[in-house]
Amino acid sequence: MSTFDALVGQDPVVDELTSAVEAAQAVVRGDPDVRMAHAWLFTGPPGSGRSVAARAFAAALQCRDGGCGTCHECRTAMSGTHADVEIVLPAGLSYSVAETRELVARAALAPTRGRWQVTIVEDADRFTEQALNALLKSLEEPPPRGVWLLCAPSTEDLLPTIRSRCRVVTLRIPSSAAVAGYLEREGVEPAVAGFAARASQGHIGRARRLAIDAEAARRRREVLELPMQVERVGSCFAAAERLVNAAKEEAAAVSDALDGDEKAALREALGDIGGRGVAKPRGVAGAISELERRQRSRATRTQRDALDRALVDLASFYRDVLVLQLGAPVETINADLDATLAKLAAAASPEATLRRIEAVLAAREAIETNVAPLLAVEAMAISLHTG
Repeated sequence: MSTFDALVGQDPVVDELTSAVEAAQAVVRGDPDVRMAHAWLFTGPPGSGRSVAARAFAAALQCRDGGCGTCHECRTAMSGTHADVEIVLPAGLSYSVAETRELVARAALAPTRGRWQVTIVEDADRFTEQALNALLKSLEEPPPRGVWLLCAPSTEDLLPTIRSRCRVVTLRIPSSAAVAGYLEREGVEPAVAGFAARASQGHIGRARRLAIDAEAARRRREVLELPMQVERVGSCFAAAERLVNAAKEEAAAVSDALDGDEKAALREALGDIGGRGVAKPRGVAGAISELERRQRSRATRTQRDALDRALVDLASFYRDVLVLQLGAPVETINADLDATLAKLAAAASPEATLRRIEAVLAAREAIETNVAPLLAVEAMAISLHTG
Protein backbone atom coordinates (compact mmCIF):
# COMPACT_ATOMS: atom_id res chain seq x y z
CA MET A 1 0.00 0.00 0.00
CA SER A 2 1.15 3.55 -0.74
CA THR A 3 -0.16 7.08 -0.42
CA PHE A 4 0.13 7.26 -4.22
CA ASP A 5 -2.40 4.46 -4.79
CA ALA A 6 -5.17 7.07 -5.05
CA LEU A 7 -3.50 8.61 -8.13
CA VAL A 8 -5.36 6.94 -10.98
CA GLY A 9 -3.62 6.64 -14.35
CA GLN A 10 -0.72 8.90 -13.34
CA ASP A 11 2.29 6.53 -13.40
CA PRO A 12 4.85 9.12 -14.64
CA VAL A 13 3.75 11.52 -11.86
CA VAL A 14 4.07 8.79 -9.23
CA ASP A 15 7.60 8.00 -10.43
CA GLU A 16 8.59 11.68 -10.27
CA LEU A 17 7.17 12.21 -6.79
CA THR A 18 8.67 8.98 -5.48
CA SER A 19 12.11 10.15 -6.59
CA ALA A 20 11.54 13.51 -4.88
CA VAL A 21 10.55 11.75 -1.64
CA GLU A 22 13.82 9.80 -1.73
CA ALA A 23 15.72 13.08 -2.10
CA ALA A 24 13.74 14.58 0.78
CA GLN A 25 14.65 11.66 3.01
CA ALA A 26 18.31 12.17 2.15
CA VAL A 27 17.99 15.85 3.13
CA VAL A 28 16.46 14.88 6.48
CA ARG A 29 19.31 12.45 7.08
CA GLY A 30 21.76 15.26 6.38
CA ASP A 31 23.33 13.67 3.32
CA PRO A 32 25.63 16.16 1.56
CA ASP A 33 25.03 17.45 -1.98
CA VAL A 34 21.35 16.45 -2.02
CA ARG A 35 18.63 18.98 -2.76
CA MET A 36 14.86 18.84 -2.84
CA ALA A 37 12.63 21.42 -4.52
CA HIS A 38 10.79 23.55 -1.95
CA ALA A 39 8.07 24.80 -4.30
CA TRP A 40 5.90 22.61 -6.51
CA LEU A 41 3.09 23.41 -8.92
CA PHE A 42 0.58 20.63 -9.65
CA THR A 43 -1.33 21.31 -12.87
CA GLY A 44 -3.97 19.45 -14.80
CA PRO A 45 -7.63 19.63 -15.85
CA PRO A 46 -10.37 19.47 -13.21
CA GLY A 47 -10.68 15.92 -11.92
CA SER A 48 -7.16 14.89 -12.87
CA GLY A 49 -6.22 14.65 -9.19
CA ARG A 50 -4.11 17.74 -8.51
CA SER A 51 -5.02 18.02 -4.83
CA VAL A 52 -4.92 14.24 -4.40
CA ALA A 53 -1.35 14.22 -5.73
CA ALA A 54 -0.39 17.10 -3.44
CA ARG A 55 -1.82 15.37 -0.35
CA ALA A 56 -0.18 12.06 -1.25
CA PHE A 57 3.17 13.82 -1.71
CA ALA A 58 2.78 15.70 1.60
CA ALA A 59 2.05 12.44 3.39
CA ALA A 60 5.06 10.73 1.81
CA LEU A 61 7.29 13.62 2.90
CA GLN A 62 6.18 13.18 6.52
CA CYS A 63 6.36 9.37 6.48
CA ARG A 64 9.58 7.66 7.61
CA ASP A 65 8.94 4.96 5.02
CA GLY A 66 8.31 7.36 2.15
CA GLY A 67 4.52 7.07 2.00
CA CYS A 68 3.43 3.71 3.41
CA GLY A 69 -0.19 4.86 3.53
CA THR A 70 -0.94 3.22 6.87
CA CYS A 71 1.09 5.01 9.55
CA HIS A 72 -0.17 7.91 11.68
CA GLU A 73 1.76 10.47 9.64
CA CYS A 74 0.30 9.25 6.33
CA ARG A 75 -3.27 9.00 7.58
CA THR A 76 -3.33 12.41 9.23
CA ALA A 77 -1.61 14.13 6.30
CA MET A 78 -4.04 12.62 3.78
CA SER A 79 -7.06 13.55 5.91
CA GLY A 80 -5.88 17.12 6.51
CA THR A 81 -5.33 16.81 10.27
CA HIS A 82 -1.53 16.59 10.41
CA ALA A 83 -0.04 19.37 12.53
CA ASP A 84 2.60 20.21 9.91
CA VAL A 85 0.48 19.89 6.76
CA GLU A 86 -1.81 22.87 6.12
CA ILE A 87 -4.39 22.57 3.35
CA VAL A 88 -5.64 25.96 2.20
CA LEU A 89 -8.73 26.86 0.18
CA PRO A 90 -9.86 30.40 -0.74
CA ALA A 91 -12.48 31.67 1.69
CA GLY A 92 -14.18 33.53 -1.15
CA LEU A 93 -13.74 33.97 -4.88
CA SER A 94 -10.02 34.67 -4.50
CA TYR A 95 -7.12 34.79 -2.06
CA SER A 96 -6.66 38.26 -0.60
CA VAL A 97 -3.33 39.91 0.19
CA ALA A 98 -4.07 39.73 3.94
CA GLU A 99 -4.86 35.99 3.73
CA THR A 100 -1.69 35.38 1.76
CA ARG A 101 0.52 37.23 4.21
CA GLU A 102 -0.91 35.21 7.11
CA LEU A 103 -0.31 32.04 5.13
CA VAL A 104 3.30 32.99 4.39
CA ALA A 105 3.90 33.66 8.09
CA ARG A 106 2.56 30.22 9.07
CA ALA A 107 4.54 28.47 6.34
CA ALA A 108 7.77 29.96 7.72
CA LEU A 109 7.37 28.12 11.05
CA ALA A 110 9.52 25.09 11.78
CA PRO A 111 7.69 21.74 11.79
CA THR A 112 6.37 20.90 15.26
CA ARG A 113 6.44 17.13 14.98
CA GLY A 114 6.84 16.17 11.34
CA ARG A 115 9.83 16.20 9.05
CA TRP A 116 8.63 19.09 6.85
CA GLN A 117 6.30 22.09 7.15
CA VAL A 118 4.06 21.53 4.11
CA THR A 119 1.54 24.05 2.78
CA ILE A 120 -0.91 22.81 0.15
CA VAL A 121 -2.69 25.62 -1.70
CA GLU A 122 -5.69 24.45 -3.69
CA ASP A 123 -7.10 26.69 -6.44
CA ALA A 124 -3.85 28.66 -6.63
CA ASP A 125 -5.23 30.24 -9.80
CA ARG A 126 -7.52 32.28 -7.51
CA PHE A 127 -4.68 34.39 -6.11
CA THR A 128 -4.95 38.03 -7.08
CA GLU A 129 -1.82 39.51 -8.65
CA GLN A 130 -1.11 41.46 -5.43
CA ALA A 131 -1.49 38.27 -3.37
CA LEU A 132 0.93 36.41 -5.65
CA ASN A 133 3.48 39.16 -5.13
CA ALA A 134 3.10 38.64 -1.37
CA LEU A 135 3.76 34.93 -1.91
CA LEU A 136 6.79 35.44 -4.15
CA LYS A 137 9.39 36.18 -1.46
CA SER A 138 8.53 32.99 0.42
CA LEU A 139 9.08 30.98 -2.75
CA GLU A 140 12.37 32.75 -3.41
CA GLU A 141 13.70 32.24 0.12
CA PRO A 142 11.91 29.19 1.60
CA PRO A 143 12.69 28.05 5.16
CA PRO A 144 14.99 24.99 5.41
CA ARG A 145 12.14 22.55 6.05
CA GLY A 146 9.30 24.38 4.31
CA VAL A 147 7.56 23.04 1.19
CA TRP A 148 4.90 24.78 -0.91
CA LEU A 149 2.53 22.64 -3.01
CA LEU A 150 0.40 24.83 -5.31
CA CYS A 151 -2.50 23.39 -7.34
CA ALA A 152 -3.84 25.11 -10.48
CA PRO A 153 -5.36 24.07 -13.83
CA SER A 154 -2.33 25.24 -15.83
CA THR A 155 0.96 27.10 -15.51
CA GLU A 156 -0.58 30.01 -17.41
CA ASP A 157 -2.89 30.68 -14.46
CA LEU A 158 0.04 31.99 -12.38
CA LEU A 159 2.50 34.81 -12.88
CA PRO A 160 5.74 33.88 -14.69
CA THR A 161 7.71 34.91 -11.59
CA ILE A 162 5.78 32.34 -9.54
CA ARG A 163 5.83 29.39 -11.93
CA SER A 164 9.53 29.89 -12.70
CA ARG A 165 10.28 29.18 -9.02
CA CYS A 166 8.22 25.99 -8.91
CA ARG A 167 8.87 22.49 -10.10
CA VAL A 168 5.89 21.72 -12.33
CA VAL A 169 4.06 18.39 -12.14
CA THR A 170 1.53 17.91 -14.94
CA LEU A 171 -1.34 15.48 -14.47
CA ARG A 172 -3.63 14.22 -17.18
CA ILE A 173 -7.25 13.10 -17.25
CA PRO A 174 -7.26 9.36 -16.54
CA SER A 175 -9.00 6.99 -18.93
CA SER A 176 -12.54 5.82 -18.24
CA ALA A 177 -11.22 2.28 -17.82
CA ALA A 178 -8.75 3.43 -15.14
CA VAL A 179 -11.45 5.34 -13.24
CA ALA A 180 -13.89 2.43 -13.47
CA GLY A 181 -11.22 0.07 -12.14
CA TYR A 182 -10.56 2.41 -9.22
CA LEU A 183 -14.28 2.54 -8.34
CA GLU A 184 -14.57 -1.24 -8.56
CA ARG A 185 -11.70 -1.58 -6.09
CA GLU A 186 -13.75 0.63 -3.76
CA GLY A 187 -16.64 -1.82 -3.99
CA VAL A 188 -18.77 -0.25 -6.74
CA GLU A 189 -20.58 -2.65 -9.08
CA PRO A 190 -18.82 -2.89 -12.50
CA ALA A 191 -21.82 -1.62 -14.50
CA VAL A 192 -22.29 1.39 -12.20
CA ALA A 193 -18.55 2.06 -12.17
CA GLY A 194 -18.43 2.05 -15.98
CA PHE A 195 -21.38 4.46 -16.25
CA ALA A 196 -19.95 6.84 -13.62
CA ALA A 197 -16.49 6.81 -15.20
CA ARG A 198 -17.88 7.74 -18.63
CA ALA A 199 -20.37 10.32 -17.35
CA SER A 200 -17.72 12.05 -15.21
CA GLN A 201 -15.33 12.31 -18.18
CA GLY A 202 -12.45 11.07 -16.07
CA HIS A 203 -13.16 13.30 -13.05
CA ILE A 204 -12.52 10.87 -10.22
CA GLY A 205 -14.34 12.78 -7.47
CA ARG A 206 -17.37 13.32 -9.71
CA ALA A 207 -17.34 9.66 -10.73
CA ARG A 208 -17.43 8.58 -7.09
CA ARG A 209 -20.39 10.90 -6.36
CA LEU A 210 -22.34 9.66 -9.40
CA ALA A 211 -21.70 6.07 -8.36
CA ILE A 212 -22.78 6.33 -4.72
CA ASP A 213 -24.97 9.46 -4.47
CA ALA A 214 -28.42 9.10 -6.01
CA GLU A 215 -29.03 12.85 -5.64
CA ALA A 216 -25.96 13.68 -7.73
CA ALA A 217 -27.12 11.29 -10.44
CA ARG A 218 -30.60 12.86 -10.38
CA ARG A 219 -29.19 16.38 -10.81
CA ARG A 220 -27.14 15.22 -13.79
CA ARG A 221 -30.23 13.74 -15.45
CA GLU A 222 -32.13 17.00 -14.95
CA VAL A 223 -29.32 18.99 -16.57
CA LEU A 224 -29.29 16.69 -19.60
CA GLU A 225 -33.04 17.11 -20.06
CA LEU A 226 -32.51 20.78 -21.02
CA PRO A 227 -31.88 20.09 -24.76
CA MET A 228 -35.42 18.71 -24.96
CA GLN A 229 -36.89 21.71 -23.11
CA VAL A 230 -35.86 24.51 -25.50
CA GLU A 231 -38.27 23.77 -28.35
CA ARG A 232 -39.99 27.17 -27.93
CA VAL A 233 -38.56 30.58 -27.04
CA GLY A 234 -40.75 30.86 -23.95
CA SER A 235 -39.62 27.52 -22.64
CA CYS A 236 -35.97 28.57 -22.97
CA PHE A 237 -36.27 31.02 -20.09
CA ALA A 238 -37.97 28.47 -17.85
CA ALA A 239 -35.33 25.85 -18.64
CA ALA A 240 -32.54 28.32 -17.91
CA GLU A 241 -34.08 29.23 -14.57
CA ARG A 242 -34.39 25.57 -13.61
CA LEU A 243 -30.73 24.96 -14.41
CA VAL A 244 -29.53 27.93 -12.36
CA ASN A 245 -31.82 27.04 -9.45
CA ALA A 246 -30.51 23.47 -9.47
CA ALA A 247 -26.96 24.82 -9.16
CA LYS A 248 -28.09 27.00 -6.25
CA GLU A 249 -29.66 24.03 -4.49
CA GLU A 250 -26.53 21.92 -4.93
CA ALA A 251 -24.33 24.75 -3.64
CA ALA A 252 -26.65 25.38 -0.67
CA ALA A 253 -26.50 21.72 0.31
CA VAL A 254 -22.70 21.93 0.44
CA SER A 255 -22.49 25.36 2.08
CA ASP A 256 -25.13 24.81 4.76
CA ALA A 257 -23.34 21.73 6.04
CA LEU A 258 -20.06 23.64 6.30
CA ASP A 259 -21.48 26.92 7.65
CA GLY A 260 -23.08 25.49 10.76
CA ASP A 261 -19.99 23.51 11.76
CA GLU A 262 -17.72 26.50 11.21
CA LYS A 263 -19.87 28.81 13.34
CA ALA A 264 -20.07 26.28 16.15
CA ALA A 265 -16.30 25.74 16.09
CA LEU A 266 -15.63 29.49 16.11
CA ARG A 267 -17.99 30.13 19.03
CA GLU A 268 -16.36 27.34 20.99
CA ALA A 269 -12.87 28.66 20.22
CA LEU A 270 -13.89 32.15 21.38
CA GLY A 271 -15.55 30.87 24.57
CA ASP A 272 -19.08 31.83 23.55
CA ILE A 273 -21.04 29.25 25.56
CA GLY A 274 -24.39 30.94 24.91
CA GLY A 275 -27.35 30.93 27.25
CA ARG A 276 -29.67 33.68 28.46
CA GLY A 277 -27.99 36.31 30.56
CA VAL A 278 -24.48 35.11 29.70
CA ALA A 279 -22.25 37.90 28.44
CA LYS A 280 -20.54 37.25 25.13
CA PRO A 281 -16.73 37.44 25.13
CA ARG A 282 -15.29 40.53 23.51
CA GLY A 283 -14.87 40.25 19.75
CA VAL A 284 -17.36 37.43 19.18
CA ALA A 285 -19.82 39.52 17.18
CA GLY A 286 -17.11 40.88 14.90
CA ALA A 287 -15.56 37.45 14.35
CA ILE A 288 -18.94 35.90 13.53
CA SER A 289 -19.72 38.75 11.13
CA GLU A 290 -16.41 38.25 9.31
CA LEU A 291 -16.99 34.49 9.12
CA GLU A 292 -20.45 35.05 7.63
CA ARG A 293 -18.98 37.41 5.03
CA ARG A 294 -16.48 34.76 3.97
CA GLN A 295 -19.20 32.12 3.91
CA ARG A 296 -21.37 34.22 1.59
CA SER A 297 -18.43 34.66 -0.74
CA ARG A 298 -17.72 30.93 -0.65
CA ALA A 299 -21.37 30.18 -1.38
CA THR A 300 -21.17 32.31 -4.52
CA ARG A 301 -18.06 30.45 -5.66
CA THR A 302 -19.63 27.07 -4.88
CA GLN A 303 -22.73 27.97 -6.88
CA ARG A 304 -20.64 28.99 -9.89
CA ASP A 305 -18.64 25.78 -9.66
CA ALA A 306 -21.84 23.72 -9.57
CA LEU A 307 -23.22 25.58 -12.58
CA ASP A 308 -19.96 25.10 -14.46
CA ARG A 309 -20.12 21.33 -13.87
CA ALA A 310 -23.66 21.34 -15.26
CA LEU A 311 -22.52 23.19 -18.39
CA VAL A 312 -19.66 20.71 -18.87
CA ASP A 313 -22.25 17.90 -18.75
CA LEU A 314 -24.34 19.76 -21.31
CA ALA A 315 -21.36 20.22 -23.63
CA SER A 316 -20.66 16.48 -23.38
CA PHE A 317 -24.27 15.79 -24.41
CA TYR A 318 -23.96 17.79 -27.62
CA ARG A 319 -20.54 16.26 -28.23
CA ASP A 320 -22.26 12.86 -28.23
CA VAL A 321 -24.89 14.14 -30.67
CA LEU A 322 -22.08 15.23 -33.00
CA VAL A 323 -20.37 11.84 -32.65
CA LEU A 324 -23.55 10.12 -33.84
CA GLN A 325 -24.07 12.59 -36.68
CA LEU A 326 -20.55 12.07 -38.01
CA GLY A 327 -20.49 8.35 -37.38
CA ALA A 328 -17.24 8.73 -35.45
CA PRO A 329 -15.80 5.43 -34.16
CA VAL A 330 -15.63 6.60 -30.55
CA GLU A 331 -17.63 5.84 -27.42
CA THR A 332 -20.42 8.18 -26.33
CA ILE A 333 -20.03 9.73 -22.89
CA ASN A 334 -23.73 9.63 -22.06
CA ALA A 335 -24.52 6.12 -23.25
CA ASP A 336 -27.49 5.93 -20.88
CA LEU A 337 -29.20 8.57 -23.06
CA ASP A 338 -28.55 6.98 -26.47
CA ALA A 339 -32.22 7.17 -27.53
CA THR A 340 -32.41 10.92 -26.85
CA LEU A 341 -29.04 11.49 -28.50
CA ALA A 342 -30.15 9.64 -31.62
CA LYS A 343 -33.38 11.68 -31.80
CA LEU A 344 -31.52 15.01 -31.68
CA ALA A 345 -28.84 13.77 -34.08
CA ALA A 346 -31.50 13.00 -36.66
CA ALA A 347 -33.27 16.34 -36.17
CA ALA A 348 -30.30 18.66 -36.77
CA SER A 349 -27.18 19.09 -38.85
CA PRO A 350 -23.61 18.69 -37.53
CA GLU A 351 -23.12 22.42 -38.13
CA ALA A 352 -26.06 23.23 -35.85
CA THR A 353 -24.69 20.92 -33.18
CA LEU A 354 -21.31 22.64 -33.33
CA ARG A 355 -23.03 25.99 -32.86
CA ARG A 356 -24.81 24.60 -29.80
CA ILE A 357 -21.55 23.36 -28.31
CA GLU A 358 -20.10 26.83 -28.88
CA ALA A 359 -23.12 28.37 -27.12
CA VAL A 360 -22.53 26.21 -24.04
CA LEU A 361 -18.83 27.08 -23.96
CA ALA A 362 -19.65 30.77 -24.42
CA ALA A 363 -21.95 30.61 -21.37
CA ARG A 364 -19.09 29.13 -19.30
CA GLU A 365 -16.77 31.93 -20.38
CA ALA A 366 -19.39 34.60 -19.67
CA ILE A 367 -19.97 33.33 -16.12
CA GLU A 368 -16.22 33.18 -15.56
CA THR A 369 -16.04 36.90 -16.42
CA ASN A 370 -18.79 37.70 -13.87
CA VAL A 371 -21.79 37.93 -16.17
CA ALA A 372 -24.94 37.23 -14.13
CA PRO A 373 -25.39 33.43 -14.32
CA LEU A 374 -29.10 33.57 -15.21
CA LEU A 375 -28.49 36.00 -18.07
CA ALA A 376 -25.64 33.86 -19.43
CA VAL A 377 -27.71 30.66 -19.26
CA GLU A 378 -30.77 32.34 -20.81
CA ALA A 379 -28.65 33.53 -23.75
CA MET A 380 -27.29 29.99 -24.10
CA ALA A 381 -30.78 28.47 -24.03
CA ILE A 382 -31.97 30.81 -26.81
CA SER A 383 -28.95 29.80 -28.89
CA LEU A 384 -29.72 26.13 -28.30
CA HIS A 385 -33.27 26.77 -29.53
CA THR A 386 -32.27 28.63 -32.69
CA GLY A 387 -29.34 26.31 -33.43
